[in-house]
This record gives sequence, C-alpha cells and structure tokens, in this order.
Amino acid sequence: MKTPQLIGASWKMNFTAAETRLYLRTLLPLVDDVRQRDLFVLPPFTSLWVAREELAGTAIAWGAQDVHESVSGAHTGDISAPMLVDLGCRYVEVGHSERRRDHGERDRQVARKVATAIECGLEVIVCVGESHRMATSTARSVVLRHLGSILGAFGAQELNQVVVAYEPYWAIGAGAGAAEVDHVAGIHVGVHDWLGARSATRIRVLYGGSVSPDTCSDLLAQPGVDGLFVGRAALDPVAFARIAHTSLPPEVLSGEGKIVRVMAASTR
Repeated sequence: MKTPQLIGASWKMNFTAAETRLYLRTLLPLVDDVRQRDLFVLPPFTSLWVAREELAGTAIAWGAQDVHESVSGAHTGDISAPMLVDLGCRYVEVGHSERRRDHGERDRQVARKVATAIECGLEVIVCVGESHRMATSTARSVVLRHLGSILGAFGAQELNQVVVAYEPYWAIGAGAGAAEVDHVAGIHVGVHDWLGARSATRIRVLYGGSVSPDTCSDLLAQPGVDGLFVGRAALDPVAFARIAHTSLPPEVLSGEGKIVRVMAASTR
C-alpha cells in the first residue's frame, strides 16, 4: 500500500494562543474530507497546548519547530523532546535554514537533535537545501552531503522515523519563488536513491520553499515528491486547505465547495 502524501505547515513565529485556536477552528471543517493525505501543523511552542486541545481526535497531527539535543538540564529557554511528547506532538522540525542563520546551528548539532527526538518517539522533519541557486547536479551533491552528515550514522529502523524536507534557502522568504519543477524532481529522486541505499524505503521527502495554491499542483506531480512543507501561504487557513485538496480525485473534492463559501464570506 502506497504511503499517503504528507502536507504540513510551519507557522514560524506567528500566532498567539488565541489566534491559533481561531485558525484551527477555521481549518478543521475545510479539510475534514481530506483522507487521502496526512496533514500536520507546527505552531509556536506557546500554542502547542491549544493544538492538543483543538486537534485531539482529528486527522491533523501537530508538532514543534525545534527541539534541544538534551532531554533535560541547564538550558535556559530551550524545549526538550519529552516536553513535546507530553504535549501530544507527533512531529518536530530540525535544521531549518533560519535556525542555521539566526542561531548558528550546524549539521553535527542537528544530528544530535535527530537522535534525541527519535529516542523519545518523535518523527523528525529534517530540513536540507542549498544556500543559493546552482545547477541541479551541484545542488544534489550539497543536499546529499548534508544528509550524510546528519543522518549517516542512523540505521534503517531509525531513518524510517524521519521525514526529509528539501528546502532550498533561496526559495524561502518574502519575494522568493518556488524552485523549478525539474530541479525539484532531480533533488528528490537523488534523495530517495540515497535513502534507498540505506534500506530506508518508507521515508517521505517533502518540498518546501514558496509553496502556494498556484504552485502546489505542479510540485506534487513531480517524481519523488511525497508531499509539501508550506510556509507563508499556510498562515491563511483557507489557502492551506486549498493546498491540502490540490490534485485529489474529483470524487473527494467536496471540500472545495466549503472553501469557496468561506472565501466568499470573508469578502463581505
């Protein structure tokens, strides 16, 4: 049986707890018919308790945007994997380019976070990507080098608790655009080959970087793309719902009618 595509969103440093509750109550009825894909959201730490309250018993998973490599200790302001598990998190994201830029994180530290998160039972979304535009073959070498540094010491059983998110740094942020689809396909196929050589055949490889309702259909159609990791566009629950419905068979697209009604209501 084929593993369902995975569509997720990181909200970064956006939304208070009250705003999180409103977002999720808007989103849930719009995606309650999406059963052919797995969905998740990564709110800020301060809103994880709201995600647990609003999403418990639904098909949408939740998780965190980072985790410390230690399970406890004198690490002021940091959050441990057991704390996330206690809040019902399924996923945790590590290695995002903004963590590297703002906090100086490197592959060795990311690898330690992966190890701790896996040990605590979390599924880890490992972000990799090249820093600037380059030929696909060169970018693939950069991405595989990062994967080797971060995941090279893990066996197949541990790797199957990982999700890889390919996010070219140059495609992230206001004013950026998504990578060309042939470039995305070339990277994703290379990542799957790397994982397959390590018998990690169940890992889903997501694309992230300026994903929007306008770009998602072509991206999802590319070989090796097992889902999408959405940033800015997902700050609008209606837009995220549209992405979640993209390219599903017509018989399961009843949610599009609900989305249209919500969009119409929002313009009154």
